[in-house]
Amino acid sequence: MPASTLSLIVIHPDDTVAVAIETVEAGHDVSAGETALKTLSEIPKGHKVALKDHQPGDAVIKYGHPIGTITEAVAKGGHIHSHNLSTALGAGDSYHYEPVALSPAPDAPEETFQGYARSWGETGTRNEIWVLNTVGCVNRAAVSVAKAGNHIIAERGIDNVDGVHAFSHPFGCSQLGDDLDQTRDVIRALALHPNAGGVVIMGLGCENNKLAALLEGIPEERRERIVSFNAQEVVDEEETGREAIEHLLEVMKDDRRTPCPVSALRLGMKCGGSDAFSGISANPVVGRMTDRLSERGGTVFLTEVPEMFGAEQQLMNRAADEGTYRQIVSLVEDFKDYFISHNQPIYENPSPGNKDGGLTTLEEKSLGAIQKGGKAIVNGVLAYAEKGARPGLNLINAPGNDAVSSTALTAAGATVLLFTTGRGTPLGFPVPTLKISSNTGLSERKPGWIDFNAGALIDGEKDMDALADDLWQKILRTASGEEAQNERNDYREIAIWKRGVTL
Repeated sequence: MPASTLSLIVIHPDDTVAVAIETVEAGHDVSAGETALKTLSEIPKGHKVALKDHQPGDAVIKYGHPIGTITEAVAKGGHIHSHNLSTALGAGDSYHYEPVALSPAPDAPEETFQGYARSWGETGTRNEIWVLNTVGCVNRAAVSVAKAGNHIIAERGIDNVDGVHAFSHPFGCSQLGDDLDQTRDVIRALALHPNAGGVVIMGLGCENNKLAALLEGIPEERRERIVSFNAQEVVDEEETGREAIEHLLEVMKDDRRTPCPVSALRLGMKCGGSDAFSGISANPVVGRMTDRLSERGGTVFLTEVPEMFGAEQQLMNRAADEGTYRQIVSLVEDFKDYFISHNQPIYENPSPGNKDGGLTTLEEKSLGAIQKGGKAIVNGVLAYAEKGARPGLNLINAPGNDAVSSTALTAAGATVLLFTTGRGTPLGFPVPTLKISSNTGLSERKPGWIDFNAGALIDGEKDMDALADDLWQKILRTASGEEAQNERNDYREIAIWKRGVTL
Protein backbone atom coordinates (compact mmCIF):
# COMPACT_ATOMS: atom_id res chain seq x y z
CA MET A 1 0.00 0.00 0.00
CA PRO A 2 1.59 3.32 -1.00
CA ALA A 3 2.30 5.85 1.74
CA SER A 4 -0.50 8.33 2.24
CA THR A 5 -0.18 12.08 2.59
CA LEU A 6 -3.50 12.16 4.42
CA SER A 7 -4.33 10.79 7.85
CA LEU A 8 -7.38 10.35 10.05
CA ILE A 9 -7.97 11.25 13.68
CA VAL A 10 -8.94 8.50 16.10
CA ILE A 11 -10.20 10.10 19.33
CA HIS A 12 -10.40 7.07 21.62
CA PRO A 13 -8.76 3.63 21.33
CA ASP A 14 -12.19 1.93 21.48
CA ASP A 15 -13.58 3.94 18.55
CA THR A 16 -14.87 2.15 15.46
CA VAL A 17 -14.68 5.30 13.32
CA ALA A 18 -12.07 7.93 12.58
CA VAL A 19 -12.47 11.54 11.41
CA ALA A 20 -11.07 12.81 8.11
CA ILE A 21 -8.75 15.80 8.53
CA GLU A 22 -9.30 16.77 4.88
CA THR A 23 -11.67 15.52 2.19
CA VAL A 24 -10.42 12.14 1.00
CA GLU A 25 -11.20 10.80 -2.45
CA ALA A 26 -12.54 7.28 -3.02
CA GLY A 27 -9.84 4.65 -3.28
CA HIS A 28 -7.27 6.67 -1.35
CA ASP A 29 -4.91 4.99 1.11
CA VAL A 30 -5.09 6.64 4.53
CA SER A 31 -3.88 5.90 8.04
CA ALA A 32 -5.61 6.08 11.40
CA GLY A 33 -2.94 5.59 14.02
CA GLU A 34 -1.54 2.15 13.29
CA THR A 35 -4.52 1.20 11.14
CA ALA A 36 -4.24 1.56 7.36
CA LEU A 37 -7.25 1.39 5.06
CA LYS A 38 -8.53 2.33 1.62
CA THR A 39 -11.52 4.65 1.38
CA LEU A 40 -14.48 3.10 -0.44
CA SER A 41 -16.11 6.46 -1.27
CA GLU A 42 -15.35 10.12 -0.86
CA ILE A 43 -15.08 11.09 2.81
CA PRO A 44 -15.78 14.84 3.24
CA LYS A 45 -13.64 16.81 5.66
CA GLY A 46 -14.74 16.19 9.25
CA HIS A 47 -16.83 13.15 8.36
CA LYS A 48 -16.49 9.62 9.72
CA VAL A 49 -14.83 6.64 8.06
CA ALA A 50 -15.36 3.10 9.31
CA LEU A 51 -12.32 1.45 10.93
CA LYS A 52 -14.01 -1.96 10.79
CA ASP A 53 -16.92 -3.66 9.12
CA HIS A 54 -20.30 -2.69 10.61
CA GLN A 55 -23.52 -4.67 10.27
CA PRO A 56 -27.08 -3.35 10.70
CA GLY A 57 -27.79 -2.89 14.39
CA ASP A 58 -24.13 -2.43 15.35
CA ALA A 59 -23.26 0.50 17.60
CA VAL A 60 -20.84 3.06 16.19
CA ILE A 61 -18.29 4.10 18.79
CA LYS A 62 -16.74 7.59 18.93
CA TYR A 63 -15.22 9.31 21.98
CA GLY A 64 -15.23 5.78 23.41
CA HIS A 65 -19.05 5.77 23.57
CA PRO A 66 -21.91 4.76 21.24
CA ILE A 67 -23.12 7.59 18.99
CA GLY A 68 -25.89 5.64 17.22
CA THR A 69 -26.79 2.48 15.37
CA ILE A 70 -25.86 1.40 11.84
CA THR A 71 -28.90 0.98 9.56
CA GLU A 72 -27.16 -0.73 6.63
CA ALA A 73 -23.92 -2.68 6.25
CA VAL A 74 -20.77 -0.56 6.04
CA ALA A 75 -17.40 -2.08 5.19
CA LYS A 76 -14.08 -0.89 6.58
CA GLY A 77 -13.17 2.32 4.77
CA GLY A 78 -16.81 3.27 4.17
CA HIS A 79 -18.44 6.63 4.85
CA ILE A 80 -20.65 6.70 7.98
CA HIS A 81 -23.09 9.61 8.20
CA SER A 82 -26.82 10.41 8.13
CA HIS A 83 -27.54 7.93 5.31
CA ASN A 84 -26.53 4.90 7.37
CA LEU A 85 -26.35 5.97 11.02
CA SER A 86 -29.38 6.52 13.26
CA THR A 87 -29.74 7.83 16.80
CA ALA A 88 -30.38 5.33 19.58
CA LEU A 89 -31.89 7.95 21.89
CA GLY A 90 -35.41 7.68 23.26
CA ALA A 91 -37.59 9.35 25.85
CA GLY A 92 -37.43 6.55 28.39
CA ASP A 93 -33.72 6.43 29.22
CA SER A 94 -32.94 5.33 32.77
CA TYR A 95 -30.06 6.65 34.84
CA HIS A 96 -27.91 5.46 37.71
CA TYR A 97 -25.27 7.02 39.92
CA GLU A 98 -21.80 5.54 39.59
CA PRO A 99 -19.60 8.30 41.01
CA VAL A 100 -16.11 8.60 39.62
CA ALA A 101 -13.22 8.43 42.04
CA LEU A 102 -12.32 11.92 43.20
CA SER A 103 -8.68 12.86 42.88
CA PRO A 104 -7.32 15.63 45.09
CA ALA A 105 -6.87 18.86 43.17
CA PRO A 106 -3.21 19.48 42.32
CA ASP A 107 -1.47 22.42 43.89
CA ALA A 108 -2.14 25.40 41.65
CA PRO A 109 0.06 28.48 41.37
CA GLU A 110 -1.24 31.74 42.76
CA GLU A 111 -2.30 33.81 39.76
CA THR A 112 -4.09 37.10 39.43
CA PHE A 113 -5.84 39.22 36.83
CA GLN A 114 -6.63 42.93 36.84
CA GLY A 115 -10.30 43.06 37.72
CA TYR A 116 -12.89 45.19 39.48
CA ALA A 117 -13.36 43.97 43.05
CA ARG A 118 -16.92 44.94 44.02
CA SER A 119 -17.94 45.93 47.53
CA TRP A 120 -20.58 43.18 47.56
CA GLY A 121 -17.97 40.43 47.14
CA GLU A 122 -17.98 39.71 43.40
CA THR A 123 -15.39 40.65 40.79
CA GLY A 124 -15.98 42.12 37.34
CA THR A 125 -13.82 41.91 34.26
CA ARG A 126 -15.32 45.15 32.93
CA ASN A 127 -16.62 48.37 34.49
CA GLU A 128 -19.56 49.31 32.30
CA ILE A 129 -22.95 50.97 32.59
CA TRP A 130 -25.75 48.71 31.37
CA VAL A 131 -29.06 50.17 30.20
CA LEU A 132 -31.78 47.55 30.71
CA ASN A 133 -35.48 47.80 29.87
CA THR A 134 -38.41 46.02 31.43
CA VAL A 135 -40.34 45.96 28.16
CA GLY A 136 -39.59 46.10 24.44
CA CYS A 137 -41.63 49.29 24.01
CA VAL A 138 -38.68 51.39 25.23
CA ASN A 139 -35.93 49.58 23.32
CA ARG A 140 -35.00 52.52 21.11
CA ALA A 141 -35.07 54.97 23.99
CA ALA A 142 -32.67 52.72 25.91
CA VAL A 143 -30.32 52.61 22.91
CA SER A 144 -30.41 56.42 22.69
CA VAL A 145 -29.53 56.72 26.39
CA ALA A 146 -26.56 54.38 25.95
CA LYS A 147 -25.37 56.35 22.92
CA ALA A 148 -25.56 59.59 24.92
CA GLY A 149 -23.63 57.97 27.78
CA ASN A 150 -20.79 56.92 25.48
CA HIS A 151 -20.67 60.46 24.10
CA ILE A 152 -20.26 61.83 27.64
CA ILE A 153 -17.44 59.36 28.38
CA ALA A 154 -15.59 60.26 25.17
CA GLU A 155 -16.12 64.00 25.58
CA ARG A 156 -14.78 64.03 29.14
CA GLY A 157 -12.00 61.50 28.59
CA ILE A 158 -13.29 59.19 31.34
CA ASP A 159 -10.89 56.25 31.38
CA ASN A 160 -12.22 54.02 34.16
CA VAL A 161 -15.60 53.21 32.57
CA ASP A 162 -15.43 50.71 29.71
CA GLY A 163 -18.59 51.88 27.97
CA VAL A 164 -22.37 52.21 28.17
CA HIS A 165 -24.42 49.46 26.51
CA ALA A 166 -28.14 48.83 26.02
CA PHE A 167 -29.47 45.27 25.76
CA SER A 168 -32.80 45.29 23.97
CA HIS A 169 -35.42 42.53 23.92
CA PRO A 170 -39.05 42.25 22.71
CA PHE A 171 -40.66 40.96 25.92
CA GLY A 172 -42.15 42.27 29.17
CA CYS A 173 -45.67 42.94 27.88
CA SER A 174 -48.48 40.44 27.22
CA GLN A 175 -46.73 37.75 29.27
CA LEU A 176 -48.22 35.70 32.08
CA GLY A 177 -47.17 33.44 34.95
CA ASP A 178 -43.81 31.67 34.81
CA ASP A 179 -43.04 33.18 31.42
CA LEU A 180 -43.33 36.69 32.85
CA ASP A 181 -41.35 35.75 35.96
CA GLN A 182 -38.59 34.38 33.74
CA THR A 183 -38.24 37.67 31.84
CA ARG A 184 -38.16 39.60 35.11
CA ASP A 185 -35.58 37.22 36.60
CA VAL A 186 -33.22 37.61 33.63
CA ILE A 187 -33.37 41.42 33.68
CA ARG A 188 -32.83 41.44 37.45
CA ALA A 189 -29.90 39.02 37.18
CA LEU A 190 -28.26 41.22 34.55
CA ALA A 191 -28.76 44.28 36.77
CA LEU A 192 -26.82 42.47 39.50
CA HIS A 193 -23.92 41.43 37.24
CA PRO A 194 -20.43 42.39 38.50
CA ASN A 195 -19.38 43.71 35.08
CA ALA A 196 -22.08 46.38 35.44
CA GLY A 197 -20.58 49.06 37.67
CA GLY A 198 -23.76 51.04 37.11
CA VAL A 199 -27.23 50.17 35.77
CA VAL A 200 -30.11 52.16 34.34
CA ILE A 201 -33.42 50.23 34.31
CA MET A 202 -36.06 51.83 32.11
CA GLY A 203 -39.70 50.79 32.25
CA LEU A 204 -42.71 52.06 30.35
CA GLY A 205 -45.32 52.03 33.13
CA CYS A 206 -48.23 49.94 31.88
CA GLU A 207 -46.44 46.63 31.12
CA ASN A 208 -46.94 43.30 32.88
CA ASN A 209 -43.27 43.30 33.85
CA LYS A 210 -43.70 45.97 36.50
CA LEU A 211 -40.59 47.89 37.46
CA ALA A 212 -41.55 47.85 41.15
CA ALA A 213 -41.76 44.04 41.19
CA LEU A 214 -38.38 43.75 39.50
CA LEU A 215 -36.75 46.09 42.02
CA GLU A 216 -38.12 44.09 44.97
CA GLY A 217 -35.43 41.48 44.31
CA ILE A 218 -32.54 43.98 44.30
CA PRO A 219 -30.52 43.83 47.56
CA GLU A 220 -30.25 47.11 49.42
CA GLU A 221 -26.45 47.23 49.11
CA ARG A 222 -26.78 47.28 45.33
CA ARG A 223 -29.31 50.15 45.07
CA GLU A 224 -26.66 52.89 44.96
CA ARG A 225 -25.51 51.69 41.53
CA ILE A 226 -28.97 51.22 40.01
CA VAL A 227 -31.17 54.07 38.75
CA SER A 228 -34.68 53.26 37.53
CA PHE A 229 -37.72 55.08 36.15
CA ASN A 230 -40.86 54.59 34.04
CA ALA A 231 -40.90 56.51 30.76
CA GLN A 232 -44.60 57.38 31.12
CA GLU A 233 -43.88 59.20 34.39
CA VAL A 234 -41.20 61.65 33.12
CA VAL A 235 -41.35 64.47 30.59
CA ASP A 236 -38.38 63.32 28.49
CA GLU A 237 -37.25 59.71 29.01
CA GLU A 238 -34.01 60.19 27.09
CA GLU A 239 -33.03 63.24 29.13
CA THR A 240 -33.92 61.38 32.34
CA GLY A 241 -31.73 58.52 31.14
CA ARG A 242 -28.82 60.89 30.52
CA GLU A 243 -29.23 62.30 34.03
CA ALA A 244 -29.09 58.74 35.36
CA ILE A 245 -25.83 58.16 33.46
CA GLU A 246 -24.37 61.36 34.95
CA HIS A 247 -25.28 60.16 38.45
CA LEU A 248 -23.74 56.72 37.90
CA LEU A 249 -20.51 58.14 36.50
CA GLU A 250 -20.13 60.08 39.76
CA VAL A 251 -20.79 56.93 41.80
CA MET A 252 -18.23 55.00 39.71
CA LYS A 253 -15.52 57.67 39.65
CA ASP A 254 -13.18 55.79 42.00
CA ASP A 255 -13.57 52.34 40.39
CA ARG A 256 -10.19 50.98 39.32
CA ARG A 257 -8.70 47.67 38.24
CA THR A 258 -6.71 45.95 40.98
CA PRO A 259 -4.97 42.55 41.21
CA CYS A 260 -7.66 39.93 41.87
CA PRO A 261 -7.17 36.19 42.51
CA VAL A 262 -7.99 33.84 39.64
CA SER A 263 -10.51 32.19 41.97
CA ALA A 264 -12.69 35.29 41.42
CA LEU A 265 -13.10 34.49 37.71
CA ARG A 266 -16.38 33.08 36.41
CA LEU A 267 -16.25 31.46 32.97
CA GLY A 268 -19.24 30.47 30.83
CA MET A 269 -18.66 27.63 28.34
CA LYS A 270 -20.61 27.61 25.06
CA CYS A 271 -20.39 26.02 21.61
CA GLY A 272 -22.21 27.18 18.50
CA GLY A 273 -22.03 26.17 14.87
CA SER A 274 -20.10 23.02 15.77
CA ASP A 275 -18.30 20.79 13.30
CA ALA A 276 -16.64 17.40 13.67
CA PHE A 277 -13.44 19.04 14.93
CA SER A 278 -15.19 20.95 17.74
CA GLY A 279 -15.14 17.90 19.98
CA ILE A 280 -11.51 17.18 19.10
CA SER A 281 -9.81 20.57 19.39
CA ALA A 282 -11.85 23.56 20.60
CA ASN A 283 -14.13 21.89 23.15
CA PRO A 284 -11.38 19.79 24.80
CA VAL A 285 -9.07 22.79 25.21
CA VAL A 286 -11.97 24.69 26.80
CA GLY A 287 -12.44 21.63 29.02
CA ARG A 288 -8.86 22.14 30.15
CA MET A 289 -9.88 25.66 31.18
CA THR A 290 -12.78 24.22 33.20
CA ASP A 291 -10.40 21.92 35.04
CA ARG A 292 -7.75 24.58 35.51
CA LEU A 293 -10.13 27.18 36.92
CA SER A 294 -11.94 24.64 39.10
CA GLU A 295 -8.62 23.57 40.59
CA ARG A 296 -7.93 27.21 41.44
CA GLY A 297 -11.25 27.73 43.20
CA GLY A 298 -12.95 29.60 40.36
CA THR A 299 -16.44 29.10 38.98
CA VAL A 300 -17.47 27.57 35.64
CA PHE A 301 -20.90 27.38 33.99
CA LEU A 302 -22.04 24.82 31.41
CA THR A 303 -25.51 24.77 29.82
CA GLU A 304 -27.22 23.70 26.54
CA VAL A 305 -29.16 20.87 28.20
CA PRO A 306 -30.36 19.27 24.92
CA GLU A 307 -26.69 18.93 23.97
CA MET A 308 -26.18 16.76 27.01
CA PHE A 309 -28.69 14.16 25.74
CA GLY A 310 -26.76 10.99 25.01
CA ALA A 311 -23.82 12.07 27.19
CA GLU A 312 -25.69 12.98 30.37
CA GLN A 313 -24.65 9.84 32.27
CA GLN A 314 -21.03 11.02 32.21
CA LEU A 315 -22.02 14.29 33.87
CA MET A 316 -24.21 12.46 36.39
CA ASN A 317 -21.32 10.25 37.42
CA ARG A 318 -19.28 13.40 38.11
CA ALA A 319 -21.85 14.82 40.55
CA ALA A 320 -20.30 15.94 43.82
CA ASP A 321 -22.85 13.94 45.80
CA GLU A 322 -26.08 12.01 45.34
CA GLY A 323 -28.19 15.13 45.87
CA THR A 324 -26.43 16.86 42.98
CA TYR A 325 -26.83 13.69 40.91
CA ARG A 326 -30.62 13.82 41.46
CA GLN A 327 -30.62 17.48 40.42
CA ILE A 328 -28.86 16.60 37.15
CA VAL A 329 -31.38 13.82 36.49
CA SER A 330 -34.24 16.28 37.05
CA LEU A 331 -32.53 18.84 34.81
CA VAL A 332 -32.32 16.36 31.92
CA GLU A 333 -35.71 14.70 32.41
CA ASP A 334 -37.53 18.03 32.76
CA PHE A 335 -36.00 19.23 29.50
CA LYS A 336 -37.00 16.03 27.72
CA ASP A 337 -40.54 16.54 29.04
CA TYR A 338 -40.41 20.08 27.65
CA PHE A 339 -39.66 18.66 24.18
CA ILE A 340 -42.34 15.99 24.47
CA SER A 341 -44.99 18.47 25.71
CA HIS A 342 -44.46 20.41 22.47
CA ASN A 343 -44.70 17.21 20.39
CA GLN A 344 -41.03 17.39 19.42
CA PRO A 345 -38.59 14.44 19.32
CA ILE A 346 -35.74 14.77 21.80
CA TYR A 347 -33.08 13.75 19.28
CA GLU A 348 -33.65 16.42 16.58
CA ASN A 349 -30.79 18.72 17.46
CA PRO A 350 -27.88 18.67 14.99
CA SER A 351 -28.40 21.61 12.63
CA PRO A 352 -27.82 21.54 8.85
CA GLY A 353 -24.46 23.23 9.48
CA ASN A 354 -23.56 20.59 12.08
CA LYS A 355 -24.36 17.83 9.61
CA ASP A 356 -22.44 19.45 6.77
CA GLY A 357 -19.47 19.58 9.13
CA GLY A 358 -19.67 15.84 9.84
CA LEU A 359 -21.90 15.51 12.91
CA THR A 360 -24.68 12.97 12.48
CA THR A 361 -26.57 12.16 15.68
CA LEU A 362 -27.36 14.03 18.86
CA GLU A 363 -25.26 11.53 20.83
CA GLU A 364 -22.25 12.43 18.70
CA LYS A 365 -22.87 16.16 19.09
CA SER A 366 -23.44 15.85 22.84
CA LEU A 367 -20.33 13.76 23.51
CA GLY A 368 -18.32 16.45 21.76
CA ALA A 369 -20.18 19.30 23.48
CA ILE A 370 -19.64 18.10 27.05
CA GLN A 371 -15.89 18.10 26.43
CA LYS A 372 -16.17 21.77 27.46
CA GLY A 373 -16.85 20.54 31.00
CA GLY A 374 -13.46 18.84 31.17
CA LYS A 375 -13.19 16.29 33.97
CA ALA A 376 -14.36 18.59 36.75
CA ILE A 377 -16.79 17.48 39.41
CA VAL A 378 -20.28 18.98 39.04
CA ASN A 379 -20.84 20.98 42.22
CA GLY A 380 -24.13 22.69 41.41
CA VAL A 381 -27.23 22.82 39.22
CA LEU A 382 -28.95 26.17 38.62
CA ALA A 383 -32.40 27.01 37.33
CA TYR A 384 -32.69 29.44 34.42
CA ALA A 385 -31.67 32.97 35.54
CA GLU A 386 -30.78 31.70 39.02
CA LYS A 387 -27.81 33.16 40.92
CA GLY A 388 -25.89 31.39 43.66
CA ALA A 389 -23.30 29.27 41.86
CA ARG A 390 -20.78 27.23 43.82
CA PRO A 391 -17.06 27.25 43.03
CA GLY A 392 -16.26 24.59 40.44
CA LEU A 393 -18.50 23.35 37.63
CA ASN A 394 -22.19 24.33 37.61
CA LEU A 395 -24.86 23.20 35.13
CA ILE A 396 -27.56 25.68 34.08
CA ASN A 397 -31.05 24.94 32.77
CA ALA A 398 -31.18 26.55 29.30
CA PRO A 399 -31.58 25.41 25.67
CA GLY A 400 -28.85 25.03 23.07
CA ASN A 401 -29.79 28.18 21.15
CA ASP A 402 -26.65 30.31 21.04
CA ALA A 403 -28.16 33.63 22.10
CA VAL A 404 -30.51 32.24 24.76
CA SER A 405 -27.91 29.99 26.38
CA SER A 406 -25.18 32.65 26.32
CA THR A 407 -27.56 35.10 27.98
CA ALA A 408 -28.29 32.45 30.61
CA LEU A 409 -24.56 32.05 31.26
CA THR A 410 -24.24 35.82 31.68
CA ALA A 411 -27.29 36.03 33.96
CA ALA A 412 -25.77 33.32 36.17
CA GLY A 413 -22.72 35.56 36.63
CA ALA A 414 -20.16 34.56 33.98
CA THR A 415 -17.73 37.43 33.44
CA VAL A 416 -16.04 35.95 30.34
CA LEU A 417 -17.58 33.52 27.82
CA LEU A 418 -15.56 30.90 25.93
CA PHE A 419 -17.53 30.26 22.73
CA THR A 420 -16.24 27.44 20.54
CA THR A 421 -17.27 27.21 16.90
CA GLY A 422 -16.44 25.21 13.80
CA ARG A 423 -18.68 27.10 11.39
CA GLY A 424 -18.33 30.64 12.73
CA THR A 425 -20.75 33.27 14.07
CA PRO A 426 -20.43 37.00 14.81
CA LEU A 427 -22.69 36.85 17.89
CA GLY A 428 -21.52 38.58 21.04
CA PHE A 429 -23.03 39.08 24.47
CA PRO A 430 -22.89 41.49 27.42
CA VAL A 431 -19.56 40.09 28.66
CA PRO A 432 -16.35 39.49 26.66
CA THR A 433 -17.09 36.55 24.36
CA LEU A 434 -13.93 34.78 23.18
CA LYS A 435 -14.60 32.90 19.93
CA ILE A 436 -12.46 29.77 19.67
CA SER A 437 -12.29 28.14 16.24
CA SER A 438 -12.03 24.38 15.94
CA ASN A 439 -10.18 24.60 12.62
CA THR A 440 -7.59 26.92 11.14
CA GLY A 441 -9.57 27.56 7.96
CA LEU A 442 -12.28 29.36 9.93
CA SER A 443 -9.74 31.40 11.85
CA GLU A 444 -8.06 32.53 8.64
CA ARG A 445 -11.34 33.21 6.84
CA LYS A 446 -12.97 35.21 9.67
CA PRO A 447 -10.19 36.93 11.64
CA GLY A 448 -12.66 39.64 12.70
CA TRP A 449 -14.75 37.05 14.51
CA ILE A 450 -12.22 34.60 15.94
CA ASP A 451 -10.10 35.32 19.03
CA PHE A 452 -8.24 32.00 19.35
CA ASN A 453 -7.46 29.18 16.92
CA ALA A 454 -7.68 25.69 18.41
CA GLY A 455 -7.19 24.31 14.89
CA ALA A 456 -3.45 24.45 15.57
CA LEU A 457 -3.98 21.10 17.30
CA ILE A 458 -5.52 19.52 14.19
CA ASP A 459 -2.70 20.97 12.07
CA GLY A 460 -0.10 19.41 14.35
CA GLU A 461 1.42 22.80 15.15
CA LYS A 462 0.73 22.56 18.90
CA ASP A 463 -0.09 19.84 21.37
CA MET A 464 -2.97 20.13 23.82
CA ASP A 465 -0.77 21.26 26.72
CA ALA A 466 0.72 24.17 24.74
CA LEU A 467 -2.70 25.11 23.37
CA ALA A 468 -4.19 25.13 26.87
CA ASP A 469 -1.40 27.34 28.20
CA ASP A 470 -1.95 29.82 25.37
CA LEU A 471 -5.70 29.95 25.91
CA TRP A 472 -5.28 30.39 29.66
CA GLN A 473 -3.07 33.42 29.13
CA LYS A 474 -5.56 34.80 26.60
CA ILE A 475 -8.33 34.50 29.20
CA LEU A 476 -6.28 36.31 31.84
CA ARG A 477 -5.45 39.13 29.42
CA THR A 478 -9.11 39.42 28.43
CA ALA A 479 -10.25 39.45 32.05
CA SER A 480 -7.71 42.22 32.63
CA GLY A 481 -9.15 44.44 29.92
CA GLU A 482 -7.89 43.21 26.54
CA GLU A 483 -10.81 43.51 24.11
CA ALA A 484 -12.47 40.44 22.63
CA GLN A 485 -13.48 40.59 18.97
CA ASN A 486 -17.15 40.97 19.88
CA GLU A 487 -16.24 44.09 21.86
CA ARG A 488 -14.18 45.53 19.03
CA ASN A 489 -17.12 44.96 16.70
CA ASP A 490 -19.63 46.18 19.31
CA TYR A 491 -21.57 42.92 18.94
CA ARG A 492 -23.45 42.64 22.23
CA GLU A 493 -26.99 41.38 22.73
CA ILE A 494 -29.29 39.27 24.86
CA ALA A 495 -32.07 36.79 24.12
CA ILE A 496 -34.61 35.71 26.72
CA TRP A 497 -36.00 32.17 26.71
CA LYS A 498 -39.75 32.45 26.06
CA ARG A 499 -41.77 29.37 27.03
CA GLY A 500 -45.29 30.67 27.64
CA VAL A 501 -48.36 32.25 26.10
CA THR A 502 -48.36 35.71 24.51
CA LEU A 503 -51.68 37.56 24.98
